[in-house]
Amino acid sequence: MVPGVSGVSRCDSELQSVRFEAEMEESGADGDGPGLEVVLPEEGRETPRCPHGPTLLFAKVCKGGESSRRFFACSACRDRKDCNFFQWEDEKVSEARLQAREAENRAKRPGTAQFVKFCGLGAHEQRFCLDCQLLLLPAEVASHAAHSTRLVGAAQLRRPSLLLRPLDNKKSQAQFLFTERSARFLLDALAARGFSRLLCVGAPRLQELAKLRSQEQDGALKSLLLDIDSRYAQFYRPDEFCHYNMFNHHFFGGEASSGVLRAFLAESAGEKVVMVADPPFGGLVKPLASSFSRISELLFQDLRHAALIPMVWIFPYFFEPRILECLPSLTMLDYQVDYDNHPLYKHGKTGRKQSPVRLFTNIPAKDVVLPKDEGYRFCSVCERYVWSLNKHCSKCNLCPSKDGREWKHCSACERCVKPSWRHCQACGRCALPDHPCGSAHAARGCFLCGSLQHKRRACPASAARRKNR
Repeated sequence: MVPGVSGVSRCDSELQSVRFEAEMEESGADGDGPGLEVVLPEEGRETPRCPHGPTLLFAKVCKGGESSRRFFACSACRDRKDCNFFQWEDEKVSEARLQAREAENRAKRPGTAQFVKFCGLGAHEQRFCLDCQLLLLPAEVASHAAHSTRLVGAAQLRRPSLLLRPLDNKKSQAQFLFTERSARFLLDALAARGFSRLLCVGAPRLQELAKLRSQEQDGALKSLLLDIDSRYAQFYRPDEFCHYNMFNHHFFGGEASSGVLRAFLAESAGEKVVMVADPPFGGLVKPLASSFSRISELLFQDLRHAALIPMVWIFPYFFEPRILECLPSLTMLDYQVDYDNHPLYKHGKTGRKQSPVRLFTNIPAKDVVLPKDEGYRFCSVCERYVWSLNKHCSKCNLCPSKDGREWKHCSACERCVKPSWRHCQACGRCALPDHPCGSAHAARGCFLCGSLQHKRRACPASAARRKNR
């Protein structure tokens, strides 16, 4: 299964996968089994392109660690109905096919933005097509006569995420946007740390609130939005928005567009810049981490050692091991992020219904002050803010909870576990009371080599295969 679209887009089917992963984690399983593995390209290697930019190379992991025939597929779409690109890695492609593919890619590129021209119109001329989701210049109104149109004012132009209809393609793009509470918390927390330049990757609501705050504070906060939803190009100047795919670090506008990001980072000399990324939950962690590292390289290109841009990566808590595997300098915070148009991820819910979305950041955890009036407190031992039910365990010497519930310590396992788990003597571990019990299940080891001492992701054979690639 290939990843979903980048930006703020999230597929309903991706959310089902997210819930499935949560259930797997709750039952004690770790998803250690067959599946697709993305292979990052070697430096300097060109990959085939689809309308969404360079494709990703995938390999199916088989029992025993062998990989099947590898193939290229779209980085942005999970369903081939949305992007039908497919090519075997060793496939020879004719020149005629390459030219036809490039022609198709050009035809699917969005038009140029016309925000400056639109802002110069009179109030009675500024119209928006609800059917096409486009700002209309006077010469274009007649061609939309059969559509539903409306006048838009300056206030609506400043809040495009409220004007645009959320995309809802279940296999391509289904947008969920920060609530005002979560967006304003992020802005306040970053401002308290002295950041004056904000790079929003797939976070359009944060971008528009940052611009509003900048206008209130006479330009004290500068921001740039990178997003795959090209509709936002209508509402920003070229130096405020880049059409961008975060799964392959692709700028649809070419060098001119990537130059906007380079200029934004270069102008940050003497100013503190921070990146906030809100990827789709169903996306693969490895390509995302690679793109974020490449953005960091642009900021720290004069340094001889690798460094990571100050960042906040917003993702579900159960992806923590994968994120830390790719970017070990990040730490997960307890803050629960909620979304406006999502039926489940809402503030104030309890138990398993709480939002699983967290903040992963390389900003010192003790410096990110979580709001006490929402139920967060400071743990002086862990030196970080935690959720009120995340009680400090003196035996583990940490605040162990990941999901917002109060965890309990198991003396047999010598660690804290979820409240719904019970220790199983037959399996020798904690699990749900109705878990598949038995020695065969308990003894299940590494998918690649069969060892009982580790799982596939920690297998030396897996590390050797990655090194050989």
